[in-house]
Amino acid sequence: MNVPSKQVTVVLVDDHELIRQGLALAFAQDAGMQVVGQAGTVRQALAAYDSLTPDVVVTDLQLPDGTGLDVIRAIRAKSPTTGLVMLTMHSGDDQIFAAMEAGASGFVGKDAPASEVVNTARHAAMSPRTFLSAGLAGAMVRRATTSGPKLSARELEVLELLADGLGTGPIAKRLHMSESTAKTHLAKIYQKLDASNRAQALVRAMRLGLLDSFIPAGR
Repeated sequence: MNVPSKQVTVVLVDDHELIRQGLALAFAQDAGMQVVGQAGTVRQALAAYDSLTPDVVVTDLQLPDGTGLDVIRAIRAKSPTTGLVMLTMHSGDDQIFAAMEAGASGFVGKDAPASEVVNTARHAAMSPRTFLSAGLAGAMVRRATTSGPKLSARELEVLELLADGLGTGPIAKRLHMSESTAKTHLAKIYQKLDASNRAQALVRAMRLGLLDSFIPAGR
């Protein structure tokens, strides 16, 4: 087996230490990969990125102080060459497109083998601006053939938090945006769903399947 002259450095982001340690063991099996840091929150992830400048960041979607999409957007704004992989148990079409639109290099469901995570991270290091996901082709077909309102990735994030019971202020804080921007997103969601209030919007979103794969933590 040929060992690369330079190892691909990786930072793992997940709020469950057991998952991070399991992933670290999987990466340790590959001589070409090296886990150089771990983090459990968005803040820790960005601090780790700034101090370690890894080749790849593998992040969970749901984090205590935000989402993996926040991590991906923040790092992609700084660097077009860093590999960014989304790893999540919520592996529906909406999450795949949200990760792609945020600037991710790859998307892997947590039900996938650990070797797939390592392979996706390797791809991300080599081709950070191309998107790799086993479910992308099917998701694109379904999006092209599905009728009904189309919500943007950001609107889907707002919708998820709305379903979790958050108001305009908390949504704005959670997604690091102004309240006026959050209100604009909510207005667009209501308009697209032909709803006049939160309850109508959530009922219509559920019927359309927009919330099927957005199950808030604790429910």
